[in-house]
Amino acid sequence: MAKKSLVVDNDFFFLEFLSDLLERRGYRVIKAQGGKEGISELEKGPVDFLFLEIIMPKIDGKQVIEFARKKFPERPFPIIVVSGYLVEQIDELDRIGADYYIAKGVMEKMTDHIDMFLDRVEADAFAGSDTNVFLEPGQVYPRRATAELLDILNYQKAITESAGIGILVVDTDARVIHANRTVLEIMDRPIEDVLNRPVTGLLPVPERENMVDVLKQVIRDSGTRRVALHFHVDSRRIRTTVSALNVHNKKSGWIVSMEDPRDLPSGTGTVFSGL
Repeated sequence: MAKKSLVVDNDFFFLEFLSDLLERRGYRVIKAQGGKEGISELEKGPVDFLFLEIIMPKIDGKQVIEFARKKFPERPFPIIVVSGYLVEQIDELDRIGADYYIAKGVMEKMTDHIDMFLDRVEADAFAGSDTNVFLEPGQVYPRRATAELLDILNYQKAITESAGIGILVVDTDARVIHANRTVLEIMDRPIEDVLNRPVTGLLPVPERENMVDVLKQVIRDSGTRRVALHFHVDSRRIRTTVSALNVHNKKSGWIVSMEDPRDLPSGTGTVFSGL
């Protein structure tokens, strides 16, 4: 039976290039244009190989890798990062968590490079080797502008992770594209049960309709900056604030913040207040 490979990249042309290369080698390829589609495919079950870019909008490669590792702890499979941003992150590879790393180059020059890599993987030639980084010739120098951009992205993520409240970033389809550690602790859920799931699915059934109403109010009413409500999880009363995510002066989703119930007074019911 042909081995199943999932290829995740927001670059359509590279996605097609790598998929065609794998298909020529006899792999059954599943394509996902971006991290959200990648997670949707992983929800269907494990694969034999996962190839992906690190830097992608909304859900990035690091999140997809974390999801895959935690979703299939008993069924691990090789994860190969093929990225145009690899050299600038050479000191961060341990934190990314893939098995192998290949730097993107000119597609016409990468066919032999990836073929040689796959020959070695299929022959298990890497067993016992510490070598897991494969840099495409001509692409082995860091780019200052890219490195600075990655520093900014990492700094912004650090702020979200360090916040004293739970933070969810919700896309326009009402699915979660980021959840910080605090919100996972508050909801007592692992990341694989939160990422790319409808935000309403995180709430008890009686509270979901209220959340839908709030999401509609925030996204449709230009005069509503944010709406606060309370809901209950395991008898805990959680205060939540929903606000619009504005990107280039356009509402592009929602930011949902949650406060630790231990810091809130006891109470019951669901309370709405437009702010």
